[in-house]
Amino acid sequence: MKPSLPLSKGVAYAIGQLGWALTLGLVVSYLIYFYLPPEEARLPELIPSFYLFGFISIIGLITMAGRFVDAITDPWIATLSDRSTAKRGRRISFMMTGGLPMVVLMFLLFTPPSAEPGALNVFWLTITLFLFYLFYTIYVTPYFALIAELGHTPQERLNLSTYISLTFFLGTAIASQAPMLFSLFEGAGFERIIAIRITFALLGLFALVCLYVPVIAIDEKKYSSGVPSTVPMFESLKLTFHNRNFLPFALSDMVYFLALTILQTALIYYVTVLLRQQEQFYSILFIVMAVVSFACYPAVNLLARRIGKRIMIIGAFIIFTLVFGLTSLFGLPWVPLSLTAQGYLLSILGALPLAAFGILPNAILADIAEHDALKTGSHREGIYYGARTFMQKIGQMIAMLIFTSLLVLGRDVGDDLGVRISGVVAAVFCLGGLYLFSRYDEKKVMAETEEMKAKLE
Repeated sequence: MKPSLPLSKGVAYAIGQLGWALTLGLVVSYLIYFYLPPEEARLPELIPSFYLFGFISIIGLITMAGRFVDAITDPWIATLSDRSTAKRGRRISFMMTGGLPMVVLMFLLFTPPSAEPGALNVFWLTITLFLFYLFYTIYVTPYFALIAELGHTPQERLNLSTYISLTFFLGTAIASQAPMLFSLFEGAGFERIIAIRITFALLGLFALVCLYVPVIAIDEKKYSSGVPSTVPMFESLKLTFHNRNFLPFALSDMVYFLALTILQTALIYYVTVLLRQQEQFYSILFIVMAVVSFACYPAVNLLARRIGKRIMIIGAFIIFTLVFGLTSLFGLPWVPLSLTAQGYLLSILGALPLAAFGILPNAILADIAEHDALKTGSHREGIYYGARTFMQKIGQMIAMLIFTSLLVLGRDVGDDLGVRISGVVAAVFCLGGLYLFSRYDEKKVMAETEEMKAKLE
């Protein structure tokens, strides 16, 4: 029996998530804003304003294609990780490879070679985005697989999921403060676009340090209960998607990430276009959301043990649907709240489901992976997380295409129809996610797992 992971090692593991959440947060939150800015952003046009079929933008196509390439590499990287016999461990060795290139490519995304819109910048954005997501997958998919291997009981896995949820929010919250740094460097005399790049370089260096903390601190072979799998990739992927416990979870998770990506990408538009506030208010709202969400974490952990993770995720979907519906009303003259109060309302209400979604899905998937390993005798934790991230990225890909297409209908103050409709679209998808997740039978999975464990003792 492998020893339980000490708290200090659990914290070190979670710091890795802070690194990649910050890196990804900069890309998700600002890439479209950087290349397809509203007039209020005071940024130059760097790629041609061309729309395929009248509504699909170039940036939308590129981000969608980047997520698609990212998605199809997930099962491949997951299988390579599952089958690895590397001396440092089958997960840590991949994380060691992926961290540095991911951060460098994040910075390069915001440094196109030409100051004028044209094919060169389109080519640059396409290649750097594809490579960014490849190295992101190399780090993140094996990273998640460690939850099921470092946590030897449902409570240990729930605790690890809580830790990394905290650092995910912390990383995303730090990314949300980028506009504050933009203003700081602009005030020091730098041009706006240079101020943005200095900000991303400094935040990238901090993220890089965080990414390598678990690589250095954790002896995977000492604490991990996993052993290399011998199942080929396509067979392993087929077995995963035929798992009746996994499929409803994965489909609902895809829908959640679709809605979350719309929120992350649209939030700065909600602030600057619908609420007609400065970019810095976006940073404030994200801090409020993070603080409220953190405050909910102990309650989420406690309630998950008492009433089950399934009930809490269903409740989170219901609240998320309400939150997105409210965003479509922002800034309308008959709303009885001030513009700033509407922003704070979004932050507080949005924080509640984000606390549940931040902690529980990773723990649920670890439960499913353990159940499958006990049932089949094959430890394929990596492919479960690879298949999950594949579905997540399909959802993110669809979200990018939907949101950038909606912006054609209006993305500026006084011409905001596209931004406003995005909330309604996300609310509808949340209702679909609610239905899909309701089909997951948590009680059956946990009961069968305990029975199989008892037989092995």
